[in-house]
Amino acid sequence: MSTPDATAPVTPDPEAAAEAHPRFADALRELGLDVEIRRFPEATRTAAEAAAAIGCDLSAIVKSLIFEADGAPVLVLMDGSSRVDVELVRRELGAGKVKRAGADLVRETTGYAIGGVPPFGHRTKTRVLADRGLLDHDVVWAAAGTPHTVFPLDPKTVIGHAGGTVVDVREQTK
Repeated sequence: MSTPDATAPVTPDPEAAAEAHPRFADALRELGLDVEIRRFPEATRTAAEAAAAIGCDLSAIVKSLIFEADGAPVLVLMDGSSRVDVELVRRELGAGKVKRAGADLVRETTGYAIGGVPPFGHRTKTRVLADRGLLDHDVVWAAAGTPHTVFPLDPKTVIGHAGGTVVDVREQTK
């Protein structure tokens, strides 16, 4: 498979997006993105499941994680092999309290269930933090709105379409 060229003009293929969640397929069309949607019979809810199904490094998976910062939802994009340092997120946002969002808030904010949240194409616009580690890859893989679908794209394009700010919020291993 070749690396997607984010600068090339594309004509979206409606059949390719058909495997994605309908809301995400609409977002792809609106953005003019023609990406390969891969569907797997086994769930790819976790980064490890997705990496195994795709055959890529765990760190090439994009986790789209919703947190609550002083009650407001925030999306954090993190590579699959790393954990989010909630204290770094709190400091980055200047928030008093940050915690993982519950399943109801994730679905309410994004329109997707945990395990299938894509990095963009959400129901509501939220603040987005993207960990710098994603930029270590030429191509990353993210959920396409369902626990069975993923798509590849270069990380700068993913972060750009998500409206993300590149930050360092990865938990440091000691």
